[in-house]
Amino acid sequence: MTKVVHLQTHNSPSGNAAYRLHKGLLNVGVDSYMLSLTSEVPISKRVKTLKFRSGLKALINGRLHQRKIQKVDPSFGMFSSPILGNSIVKHQMVESADIIYLHWVLAGFLNLKNIETLAKLNKPIIFFMHDMWTITGGCHHSFSCDHYKRDCSDCQMFPNGDEHIPIQQFKKKHQLFNKYKNFHFLAPSTWLFNLAQESVLTKGKDVLMIPNLVDVKPFKSINKNAAREILGLPESDTIILFGAVSPRSPYKGWEYLKCALKLLENKKQLSNVTVAIFGSDYDDKVAEAIPFNVKFLGRLRDEYSTTIAYNAADVFVVPSLAETFGLVVLESIRCKTPVAAFDTGGISDIITHKKNGYLAKYKDSKDLAEGINYCLNNKLEVIASPALDKISVLNQHISLYQRLLD
Repeated sequence: MTKVVHLQTHNSPSGNAAYRLHKGLLNVGVDSYMLSLTSEVPISKRVKTLKFRSGLKALINGRLHQRKIQKVDPSFGMFSSPILGNSIVKHQMVESADIIYLHWVLAGFLNLKNIETLAKLNKPIIFFMHDMWTITGGCHHSFSCDHYKRDCSDCQMFPNGDEHIPIQQFKKKHQLFNKYKNFHFLAPSTWLFNLAQESVLTKGKDVLMIPNLVDVKPFKSINKNAAREILGLPESDTIILFGAVSPRSPYKGWEYLKCALKLLENKKQLSNVTVAIFGSDYDDKVAEAIPFNVKFLGRLRDEYSTTIAYNAADVFVVPSLAETFGLVVLESIRCKTPVAAFDTGGISDIITHKKNGYLAKYKDSKDLAEGINYCLNNKLEVIASPALDKISVLNQHISLYQRLLD
């Protein structure tokens, strides 16, 4: 039986692609384990965290990291340059594993030296790329910048100096990826797969594409009125759902959604509307900017709560400007709720335009408003592509193990 270990900084029960993959693999007979720095998932034989002192090291890493990147332009999102990390090559889960997955392992869990010590074990290592960090000098999404195709010089995130940080990190990754042949790079979307083939860091390497896993359980259709009653939403209103931990994040496209909602209000196309927002606590500036009733649902900490939210909505809006895969898009579609989103990142792998949702032109608020209206006024067949089915996804991982171990 193949034994795999998933490495991830934080393990949570909701919206966690790594944990879902771990559980899915267990269901089909793969001997799967998870090792994290911290975890909201109960510790067990198969889910472990590092010792307490590793958490203290992560706190120190956070402070050092903030000093290091203090000149970063935050309008371009996150930049990570790991400083401290943990040597885990002697951890029982790692020692006994046949295959090692690297998911999101920054923020004081692993640094590049730690990753090299793992590579020296000569076991297959699968870099599961949940964003662009693996193929850049440190940004998690490059937006319109394509400097990762050469050397990450002239970095847009360091307009006021310290440009050497992404350049040096790019060089270190280049040396690491070229030195060891047991690295394999996994993208969950066609979009990231194509970018990885263009980056100097991964061009010519073993790059493959397998979608993220979203099961039909618990994400499925339930009674809409019952869902609304649970969340305290009016049964007779049109419910527009929006999800973001930080609505005004540069990734989430809040400004475009705000404009789209105003366009809908100005045209008087909708009446008795409530905009429900999950993932965030009350934000007065966001609430004031929305021309309809607003209900903040807070952070939904488990998959059953988010399932209720999707089912309560008439349309789910995803105005993201950078989306590697779009887990929430697929979750909503599994619940039979159509999605209006910008045509960006991995979202086009999930939404078939005007079939199960609407793909609006990138950064076009007018078209996003049209998409919301289209989803509300047309009876769509809201189903996901068979390529995204659980068994199909898991079989691709198992086939990959067979190839790597052979």
